[in-house]
Amino acid sequence: MDRVKIVFFCLSLGFILVIGRLFYWQILKTEGLAALAESQYFSSLTVSARRGEILDSDGFPLVANQPSFLAFVQKKDLKITHQALAEQVAPFLTTDSVATLSAEEQAQVVAALAKKVQDRLDNPNLAWVPVGRNLSLEKKQALELSAIQGLDFQESSTRFYPEASMAAQLLGFVGKDDNDNNQGYFGLEGFYNLELAGRPGILRQEKDALGKPILLGNYYSIPPQNGSSLGLFLDRGLQFMLEEELSAGLARYGAKAGSITLIEPQTGAILGMVSLPHYSPADYSQSDSELFKNPVVAETYEPGSTFKVLVMAAALDAEAVKREDKCDQCEGPRQIGEYTIRTWNEEYHPDATLDEILQYSDNVGMIFVGEQLGLEPLLTYIKNFGFGNKTGIDLQEETASFLRLNNKWGQVGLATLSFGQGIAVTRIQMLAAVSAIANQGQLMEPHVAAKVINSQKTIAIEPRTMAQVIKPETAAIVTDMMVNAVNKGEAQWAVPQGYKIAGKTGTSQIPIAGHYDEEKTITSFIGFAPADEPRFAMLVTLREPSSSPWGSETAAPLFFRVAKKLFLYFNIPPE
Repeated sequence: MDRVKIVFFCLSLGFILVIGRLFYWQILKTEGLAALAESQYFSSLTVSARRGEILDSDGFPLVANQPSFLAFVQKKDLKITHQALAEQVAPFLTTDSVATLSAEEQAQVVAALAKKVQDRLDNPNLAWVPVGRNLSLEKKQALELSAIQGLDFQESSTRFYPEASMAAQLLGFVGKDDNDNNQGYFGLEGFYNLELAGRPGILRQEKDALGKPILLGNYYSIPPQNGSSLGLFLDRGLQFMLEEELSAGLARYGAKAGSITLIEPQTGAILGMVSLPHYSPADYSQSDSELFKNPVVAETYEPGSTFKVLVMAAALDAEAVKREDKCDQCEGPRQIGEYTIRTWNEEYHPDATLDEILQYSDNVGMIFVGEQLGLEPLLTYIKNFGFGNKTGIDLQEETASFLRLNNKWGQVGLATLSFGQGIAVTRIQMLAAVSAIANQGQLMEPHVAAKVINSQKTIAIEPRTMAQVIKPETAAIVTDMMVNAVNKGEAQWAVPQGYKIAGKTGTSQIPIAGHYDEEKTITSFIGFAPADEPRFAMLVTLREPSSSPWGSETAAPLFFRVAKKLFLYFNIPPE
């Protein structure tokens, strides 16, 4: 009887194992087996989608496409050695920047490329070997003249930049991801990669046991969906002018780097954005990767005195002070805890009005304004102006500045915050916040792209209001105070005659290893014009100018020089 039970148990177990195995292969592995079987009698080819273009406000392409070619080798068809092939192909794989090198350096580059190609060819696991990517039509034709058996080409496209390096950090570039697919990086290319890239297509052809296509076999294709194009608010002529003026400004003031950003306050539209030094997106692999990020959105700095207009706006809006109030603590330096806080030029103005505090860029006067408002309300306004969060601008590498918790500031923190020290901001945050003053207190989301264009329709990107930060009446008062600061401030000598400009200079030291560098500064000027009906707001920053450490002597004159040209461009007559 026991034997019968054992036999029955063994048969039952075997039956269960067979059923389980059948379930595994027929249910769980169905898709995998079907795909494996299909790969044995179907060949597939991916058809690249055409990447969308990036156009300026007039429809001129800032980024376009041009034909390029992938050179590859079927190793079984080769009639020459791997070394000989690598040496023939390598000279055609160099980039344009190699032409600037000496003959010896060029030879070293070509030898290194030949070594890479040969290493790929020597790999025993590869039968189909790519030996060169993104070759121009001219290089492809030159290689074809070599008549190398086994060498073939596949057409694709690469990015083409009609304006060379213009707006490089705004645009970004296209490289390869881990799966060797095109991928947008940085700027607009990174932010809008999905829209620009489109979807690749597929060609599928039934093949025989030898891998050759069956002429009467099954064949079908899924056509690629080309990427959408972007239409920008950015104006090519304005962008060129900004880059030209900034380049001249860097040379004039001996600055290491700089930026100019131009925005339409009522909509948040970015009309121009330039940072120098920049790089060549067509030849990004030969550029310093430190230049890839756009400092306007990816780099923080202390705003210095430009921040005073926001503190003043907050205090007036909260009715903590009135415009006719006078500072009763402005007769000399302020002692706060263990720190003595002075004015930038060691000049003091007893009983200064609020207008004069901005006009003289008086640190001691701003401490008075900040203390009248108080820390908690000031931090609330600062957050409402957008600091501590990203602005939402459509550029990939935007970062958000960090704001300390309210209980981490203290009395000294309130004092320094009142005149723009001890807080880190991005340039786009600062420009968006001051643009809210120009826009009757409304904070707008900054935006570079105006529309997305595909074969079916054009989708406009509508302006987006983020918050009503201050009352329109407050904005009007602060605007008038900024006009006074321009007309009576340290840079009044550079102001274009006949135009009403609202603005403020700024100078900030650069924090290094827990302290401020005594000599290096970032100078800035921020403003908008015409003050009563603003057509533009603009922020100019210069890093480490050597001619003068002050914004009134570097960034401000550059701002006014650019503003003169903007008045002509926008056809704004003097009053």
